[in-house]
Amino acid sequence: MTSQVLGTDGLAEFRAVRDFLLTHREDYDGAYAGFRWPQLAEFNWALEWFDHLGADPDSADRVALWIVEQDGSQRRQTFAQLSARSNQVANWLRERGVARGDRIVLMLGNQIELWETMLAAMKLGAVVIPATTLLAPADLRDRITRGQARYVVVGATDTDKFADVPGAYDRIAVGAPVEGWAHYADSAQASTVFVPDGVTHASDPLLLYFTSGTTAAPKLVEHTHVSYPVGHLSTMYWIGLTPGDVHLNISSPGWAKHAWSNVFAPWNAGATVLVYNYSRFDAAAMLAQIDRCGVDSFCAPPTVWRMLIQADLAVVRNPPRKVVGAGEPLNPEVIEQVEKAWGVRIRDGFGQTETTVQIGNSPGQLVKPGSMGRPVPGYRVTLVDVATGQPADEGEICLDLARRPLGLMVGYRDDAVRNAEAMAGGYYHTGDVASRDADGYITYIGRADDVFKASDYRISPFELESVLIEHPAVAEAAVVPSPDAIRLAVPKAYVVLADGYEPDRATALSILRHARQQLAPYKRIRRLEFAELPKTISGKIRRVELRRREDTLHPLSATAVPAGTSAPNREYRDEDFLELRE
Repeated sequence: MTSQVLGTDGLAEFRAVRDFLLTHREDYDGAYAGFRWPQLAEFNWALEWFDHLGADPDSADRVALWIVEQDGSQRRQTFAQLSARSNQVANWLRERGVARGDRIVLMLGNQIELWETMLAAMKLGAVVIPATTLLAPADLRDRITRGQARYVVVGATDTDKFADVPGAYDRIAVGAPVEGWAHYADSAQASTVFVPDGVTHASDPLLLYFTSGTTAAPKLVEHTHVSYPVGHLSTMYWIGLTPGDVHLNISSPGWAKHAWSNVFAPWNAGATVLVYNYSRFDAAAMLAQIDRCGVDSFCAPPTVWRMLIQADLAVVRNPPRKVVGAGEPLNPEVIEQVEKAWGVRIRDGFGQTETTVQIGNSPGQLVKPGSMGRPVPGYRVTLVDVATGQPADEGEICLDLARRPLGLMVGYRDDAVRNAEAMAGGYYHTGDVASRDADGYITYIGRADDVFKASDYRISPFELESVLIEHPAVAEAAVVPSPDAIRLAVPKAYVVLADGYEPDRATALSILRHARQQLAPYKRIRRLEFAELPKTISGKIRRVELRRREDTLHPLSATAVPAGTSAPNREYRDEDFLELRE
């Protein structure tokens, strides 16, 4: 029940580099100095690495994928089982006409068929366009059209979303039979032996990701058969994954982070991917599963970490020893609460859909409060001064294209203008701003579009948000510039309250007083509003919407609102409070 691969040179080189990182997993200096990306002309990660794990006596019977449902039911597949099953799906898809280079929209939840199809598509040399089940028909039309998709693999309950999505694409439904759709379950009749139709070139496209669009329309990010599968050796190293670990990652299918930590990084290590498949996040239930399943390694975005610290972390009797955060920067308050309860420090990391992990706090290293760590092995990071375009101790996070990391995307598909901007001046430009200290540790400041000036002082929203989140009433916060006739702009906080707090004057006063005590005068929060935060469907805050709202709410051309009155919708200003002047 195996695939037949065309060669093993790629496997040997990949494994040597992977084993080097495992050997040096707590030796950052040695790993960074000695690491070299493998030079691969031909490589198919699913055929050469995953199927190797499925055939190797040391890993074949190890659980590769473990899915736990809310009702307590669960499904497990070993590396051997998933290898054979993905062969069946690959053979069945080929019977339906899927060929090398064909594009497949894959829109499934956290179910085994998602991983089966991902592996099968890789084996065929097809190109996967991951899609979240939250997409609306308009989003799907964009993905079908711009993605030039020829196939869609969709859960039966979501097939109606395609009723008004035109295009000559083949429809495949997972679950109950749907009229007019091929039935995925028929793949179980196919052979478990897969023979590829030719070699897979390392430069062949594998993934096309539509970004979440925090500031503009989604970009189409192209990755190859090495840039993500092999590139995520950096992610494996940052997390500290080792063979046999049980790794739980909180991420929704359809987004790059799901591939990061639910596919490539753990399986590069030979670890188990654990998924808790819930319909609505419940912090207490998540902690119970972490405890029950014996999680060794846990990754979650800051939004989830902030919800977890509102619950009782102590219910986890044997906490995971490897805990990391990704997606957005972690606030220091969250890190401190977890360390107090679990005795382990969350290690921050930085990467994008366009890359694998670039910067991180790797295992065994000093973690500096507020810093997201140092460049990981394989990445050469330069901070470029936005004004001069020269390297600096503070500036935009950039990657030197002269030493191009394997984990960097090919580019934005069919978008010459964006590619020229992103790759200008010999660097890949992330659009994120950071500072570097004398020891090489990098601290995040914010998106270049989010950093603003108030009274000619530069303001980092993230720094102010980290102070706000320390207040017990604040569950989430976003800081944006609010137009001001005197200062040009002042910091305004949009705040989501924790349970048990009312959006009233007393709460606003308490939060503003806390911020005033912690921040320099030029950084003070001058306005505050209680409101839900607009987010992308991947969960990232859309500060651009809040900035636009402020431009409408406080136009500089309008007559200034006199002190003592408030703008609509529960906005409070520091000058409204005589108590703050004492």
